[in-house]
Parts: sequence; structure tokens; C-alpha cells
Amino acid sequence: MIPLHREIAACTICAPYLPLGPRPVAQFSPTARLLIIGQAPGIKVHQSGVPWDDASGQRLCEWTGLTPQILHDPARVAIVPMGFCYPGKGKSGDLPPRPECAPIWHPRVLAQLPRNRLTLLVGTHAQKYYLPEAKKHPMVEIVRDFRRFGPETFPLPHPSWRSTIFMRKNPWFEAEVLPELRKRVKEHL
Repeated sequence: MIPLHREIAACTICAPYLPLGPRPVAQFSPTARLLIIGQAPGIKVHQSGVPWDDASGQRLCEWTGLTPQILHDPARVAIVPMGFCYPGKGKSGDLPPRPECAPIWHPRVLAQLPRNRLTLLVGTHAQKYYLPEAKKHPMVEIVRDFRRFGPETFPLPHPSWRSTIFMRKNPWFEAEVLPELRKRVKEHL
């Protein structure tokens, strides 16, 4: 484990706000040319300690064309959520990621990754943090206009069960977005 991994694993900054306590989940290495920035681990990921080790991760693999083995290979794929720990349950799903993680850890982690990488911004929390336009437009518009963010940034909806509703309402996602996503992922791996 490299020093930054150890620091993250030992982080307790949010401990008073985490119902199950801290268990930071992230993976990265200096060779990872695909970066996935999602929301925060769900309860299943909190329990396993493996990022995207749930139904959302299965759907993310389907969307990207990755196998679970490649998704979980830190030499190829960095997974750096907006919040590293499970935030707890809210009224209609999990609570949003804790706001402390990204400003503290992201600059240090991203500095260790290759510059020539593809960044997937999965969900509104990641998009609003990294894309100023996302604060002014609905997520559906940000995802539809994915090309305007250049070849190295790719916004996606969160692949939770709710994404089936999103895909039904927006058939262009499967027809136009997913083929380009798979192409870019393949190019970077």
C-alpha cells in the first residue's frame, strides 16, 4: 500500500457523521488511465470494501464494456468517489457524499494519475463539482451534450436502478452515448 492509500484508509474526518463509521473505499495507481469519479459507496460496498461491488457496478461494467476484473484493477482503473465512506440512508436512498472528501483527497490522488486519462463523472455530485455548467443545467442535458466536454471527460448518470427509468425516457443514451463511451474506454485501456 502506497503512503497516500494508507492515509486515506486511516481517515476519520467524517466519523461523527457516518452511521456505520469510516471505511474509505478508493483505488488508484500512477498507471491508471481511466478515472471513475462517482458519488459515495453504498452499504454493500461499505461491507465489502470493494468499489462498485454491487448492482450499480454491474451496470457500470455493462455501460463501459469493462469486466469486473478490469474495473477492480487499480493499475488500469482509478476509482475515486466524491465521498469515500458510506454516508448513511436518507428518505429516498443513500445520503449525498460527505462534502469533506473531495477537497481534501482529490487533488492529491489526481496528481498521482497520468495526465492522459479518461475521466468518467458518474452522477450529479461529481458533475457539479468538476463541471461548472452542471450547476446550471439538468443532468440529462449534461449527459446528452457529453461531446462538449472534450475527449477526456465523460459525464454519465449514476448506474443505480433508477437509471433504467432514465434510459427508457432517453433512448439516445443507449443509441449514442454508450457506443462512444465504450470506444473511449477501450482507447484509454
